[in-house]
Amino acid sequence: MKSIVIQKPNALLIEERPLPAPAAGEVRVKISLAGICGSDSHIYRGHNPFAKYPRVIGHEFFGVIDAPGEGVEAGRLGQRVSVDPVISCGHCWPCSVGKPNVCTSLMVLGVHRDGGFSEYAVVPAKNAWTIPDAIPDRHAVMVEPFTIAANVTGHAQPTDQDIALIYGAGPMGLVTVQALKGVYKVKQVIVVDRIDERLEMAKRSGADWTFNNAEQSLQAALEEKGIKPTLIVDAACHPTILQEAITLASPGGRIVLMGFSSEPSQVAQQGITGKELSIFSSRLNANKFPVVIDWLEKGLIDPDKLITHSFDYHHVTDAIELFEKDQRQCCKVLLTFGQ
Repeated sequence: MKSIVIQKPNALLIEERPLPAPAAGEVRVKISLAGICGSDSHIYRGHNPFAKYPRVIGHEFFGVIDAPGEGVEAGRLGQRVSVDPVISCGHCWPCSVGKPNVCTSLMVLGVHRDGGFSEYAVVPAKNAWTIPDAIPDRHAVMVEPFTIAANVTGHAQPTDQDIALIYGAGPMGLVTVQALKGVYKVKQVIVVDRIDERLEMAKRSGADWTFNNAEQSLQAALEEKGIKPTLIVDAACHPTILQEAITLASPGGRIVLMGFSSEPSQVAQQGITGKELSIFSSRLNANKFPVVIDWLEKGLIDPDKLITHSFDYHHVTDAIELFEKDQRQCCKVLLTFGQ
């Protein structure tokens, strides 16, 4: 089989590898589609401190089970599946309180263990979620990105009375817009970014108001309109954002941090306790695949609004470079395998 392998930073090869056999409790998936994420680019460029090389990247992928391992129901053969990349032990303290995404022995497919940028992948059977026939392949491959939004909203518990502010109109900001508007019917969603084309994507995903803060003050604009956001989601993750979010938030509001920066953020505690703000962080997803599959079945979200490009996997280098360089026109890029 052919696999996309990052041998070391900035060294990508399409390599011939032996067809893997699933171990007990595993299934082998014949990959149809995979999505490119920023973390794939970071591993390729050597910017992910968790990655071990060589590595088959890819943690957003969809395909068909073509070999069940020992102990796996034979009826799973031929099932269309989307794969949860979060592999957890199931018995440590985080797992016991419903946080397998921060398991003490966490393994993430495509980061710590070979992922889905390959013609075939072996994964734990419990991580291969069956996709209903009504959900098309190109939506099924987008389940994982939307689980990031499901995890965020699981923390924040939005209501239809919320006024939400999202920093960043990249893929993670946009899936969150769709979840807030399509699933939770949030009263108002405001998106701030510095790229006008990305703000247009936010509008297509349901944002009520977009704001380019490259040259104008977001704080002044919100004050002029008398808006105090009750829910703020940081999908941009610049170290200056947290203090601004604390300043802008309504008393009793919630702030969710979606990503991370290694640079410190300076914050005044008084702003947090004075308003009794709740600050959450969100990493990967905690058993959110069935949640998103349900959203797709009910038509509450639309992955097509995010998918802008598709490449045969042989052109993966071109696909990653487009993803990295064209933030104005490019949002979600899919790789096709064996179609």
